[in-house]
Amino acid sequence: MSRLVSWLEDYILPIANRVAQIRWLVALRNAFISVMPITITGSLAVLIKSLINAVDEHWGWHTFAVALSPLVSISNIVWRGSFSLFALFLAVSIGYQLSKTFEANRLAGAIVALGSFMMSIANYAKVKVANKNITLKDTFDISQFSTTGIFSAILFGSIGFAIFVICYKARIKFTINAQMPHAEQAAFDALLPCIISLFSIGAINYAFQLITGTYFGNWLLNSIQMPLVKMGQGFGMVLLVTLLVQVFGFFGLSGLAVLAPILDSIWGTAQNLNITAARNGNVPKYIWGRGSFDAFAWFGGTGGTLILIIAILLFSKRADYRTIAKVALAPGIFNINEPVVYGLPLILNPVYFIPFVVAPIVNVAFSYWVTVMGLVNPVQVAVPSVMPPIVGPFLACNYDWRAIVLCIINMLIALAIWTPFVFAADKIADTNAPRTFFSQNF
Repeated sequence: MSRLVSWLEDYILPIANRVAQIRWLVALRNAFISVMPITITGSLAVLIKSLINAVDEHWGWHTFAVALSPLVSISNIVWRGSFSLFALFLAVSIGYQLSKTFEANRLAGAIVALGSFMMSIANYAKVKVANKNITLKDTFDISQFSTTGIFSAILFGSIGFAIFVICYKARIKFTINAQMPHAEQAAFDALLPCIISLFSIGAINYAFQLITGTYFGNWLLNSIQMPLVKMGQGFGMVLLVTLLVQVFGFFGLSGLAVLAPILDSIWGTAQNLNITAARNGNVPKYIWGRGSFDAFAWFGGTGGTLILIIAILLFSKRADYRTIAKVALAPGIFNINEPVVYGLPLILNPVYFIPFVVAPIVNVAFSYWVTVMGLVNPVQVAVPSVMPPIVGPFLACNYDWRAIVLCIINMLIALAIWTPFVFAADKIADTNAPRTFFSQNF
């Protein structure tokens, strides 16, 4: 065990540290976090609509459903103003967070990222009228602003901002001697960098359209984004990212933070497509989404540490461990695990390395195949990260009671994995405890 920990510390930890310090990835992670209110709002609209439809179809409460039909209409409007524009909000957030990181004009950076994204998507839409396909020019297909545009928003938002910040830091600007209000001065300082950036992105898109005959956003979606999303549905990929999150967490790094760009862009896209499908009354086609990890494995936070807390309270004989568990229980129910991670501690604690890594992997593997077999709905609603276990999976799977059963089974499996190591930790702590005066002399 000590050799494995030493190897991970020598070879894996330095890589994880370097990744965690890349400012561009940190800003991208913060951008996804910033648009979380939009994601939750759109998912809440889906939940409301699904609940009203469910009580009408399955319970026969037709009068109740008719009475709440205005609420369904309101939810549809909220959807159009929130989740259906996800990529649009993400582009703005990327520009803002990058500007904050690189100390540039934040509003100008957000505008540049948004403009760069808008230039990369097609300005036409195809509609079907009387069994004929008609192309409407100078229009935008709203689906490009949703989850299908995530990679375009990331790529062109980042490239546009990169050009902008280079010019901004090089002080390429109009020199005006007149005294102006701060807002006007800031706008003039960002004017030339903004012009250079947007014209550069425009030139890139023009050249690409001229050579390929298609828009870059469409090519990116079909050639890179969707293949990556489909690859992320593979069992091996799901287990690999679970393993990496746990290993990074063991060394005190937030695996979710380090891998957020990957988790959100690949599995977040799959989940968002499921949400869109559920909203439109279609069957979600992606087995594993970003919220699947939270719903079925990370009970109480990364590593499923709520189960460790329960195991300590049930089986540990040490007063100090039990005290820490009691303090960490309430936060753990709401998926906040810092009290137990740093208080026990779990970080670099070889006793708990195996269950910390293995329990989530077993839970993920079991849940993955249960979902593949159709025994539970895939995650199709984004729920807040502080939603307690059992309740969270039930809502995330769109009111599927089988998600509750799966969650309970996974918690019992995790408890069986954690419990032997709780006993082992007690024995090791007792063995290494300092001997008292009485034990030394009598």
